[in-house]
Amino acid sequence: MGDIWAWLISFFFLIALVGIIVYQLVCLADLEFDYINPYDSASRINYVVLPEFIVQGVLCVFYLFTGHWFMAILCLPYLYYNFQLYSKRQHLVDVTEIFNLLNWEKKKRLFKLAYIILNLFLTIFWMIYSALDDYED
Repeated sequence: MGDIWAWLISFFFLIALVGIIVYQLVCLADLEFDYINPYDSASRINYVVLPEFIVQGVLCVFYLFTGHWFMAILCLPYLYYNFQLYSKRQHLVDVTEIFNLLNWEKKKRLFKLAYIILNLFLTIFWMIYSALDDYED
């Protein structure tokens, strides 16, 4: 039964990550369609970047502590990418360059979203598998 709780907690971590990334994409789409000015868009995106990195790091450590090695290894590239962005100080959106990099920023977040959704589907699969395995016992 503990395995199901672990998968359920990781499911909610992943839902939080999806929400954060979708929020960033909405801010970029609003900027593209001129519903919001560049300063507000950049400040809204920059406000949630660090929580996104923290949630991803906690999720990876959570997978390690619960013994889900495959999912922990699957989370490592995304965690490494976030660490590289943070260490090079490229994790924040620059207000003066946001229009020039708008398509690149949207692509980055779409790739992140696809990666997190893949992890989400795997988590749902393992959660259902664990529930059925516990039901058989």
